[in-house]
Amino acid sequence: MVKIIEGGLRGDKDKILNYATVLANNLEQQGNPALSKKIRNILSERKGQLTALDEFTSKPVDTESRLEMVEIINPSIMAEEIVLNKHIAAEIQTFIDYYTKRDQLIRAGIDTSFSILLYGPPGCGKTTVAHYIASVMGLPLVCARLDGLVSSLLGSTAKNIRKIFDFVAARDCILFLDEFDVIAKLRDDKNELGELKRVVNSLIQNIDNLGGNTIFIAATNHQKLLDPAIWRRFSKVLLLEKPNIDEITTLIKMLLYNTQNNILDNPKKLRQLSVAFDGFSYSSIKTVITNVIKNMIVHEVGFVNYGEILKEIYIYIHHTIDDDETFLSFLLQYKATQKEINNLGIPLRKIYDFPKEGKKGE
Repeated sequence: MVKIIEGGLRGDKDKILNYATVLANNLEQQGNPALSKKIRNILSERKGQLTALDEFTSKPVDTESRLEMVEIINPSIMAEEIVLNKHIAAEIQTFIDYYTKRDQLIRAGIDTSFSILLYGPPGCGKTTVAHYIASVMGLPLVCARLDGLVSSLLGSTAKNIRKIFDFVAARDCILFLDEFDVIAKLRDDKNELGELKRVVNSLIQNIDNLGGNTIFIAATNHQKLLDPAIWRRFSKVLLLEKPNIDEITTLIKMLLYNTQNNILDNPKKLRQLSVAFDGFSYSSIKTVITNVIKNMIVHEVGFVNYGEILKEIYIYIHHTIDDDETFLSFLLQYKATQKEINNLGIPLRKIYDFPKEGKKGE
């Protein structure tokens, strides 16, 4: 096991595979065939991926800056680790099924280009979905780096796009372009130079010529900036929106699952908290709850308190607490108890004297 850990820390895949095999053999001899089999199955599934990563050691670089233009990631995300709208989840699974059953599609004479455009507000899971698809398919995720891709030299950006597409075309992988609008802008934008407009033409040509073994995923927060011709290049387009109340509730349960708290066993508090998070993105909800958990650990509180989460929500929205009455009104709106409010530093007398008309939601 020590040798496996050493191999992992050094990135030595051969050492990992060899000693993991030894571990599996020893476990089987010691009367633990179930764990031995599990290790062998993992090795069987992952060995191909580790070998495939050797093909990505020589990455394309920008001629001017010498920056690498891509980052290679081997994600590991399970379905239980993400929260998605059920209809979006179904569409993503369908997209995955298209790829896994591509041989059947080819025999039926159906086009097998696999591309998906994800758009929507920031923090709503576009990057997470790209990582999830790569994880389920067992394929490396080739993430384009805009600092290396977009060159200050006119004409070089189009060449860099070609380099990236050539790099992935001969490999089984997923190409992921985040902030896609940066290179896929409207070609009739009067503020752009002619050379920059040619970047879009180059992008379209490369998408059209991408082989059937490569999956292309693009993501943007600014879909209105995309050139109309770009939309037609994707076999599937998905809008990832902010979570609804039920999805927020599921996410809260997931984030608080391994912590002591006074929320998950209280349906009313859980519902009120979900309502308080209404309008937040997935990422923002995770940030707020993570901050509360960090405060709990640092201050050795012992459990996550409902009132503390409301306080963190308020600070996330207003960036400060400069008005006790507005803050108190917010806490009362979401049914924080007098004790929870008092623990946040607001005197009981102030709570008692607070005007009834300020108690929103009652």
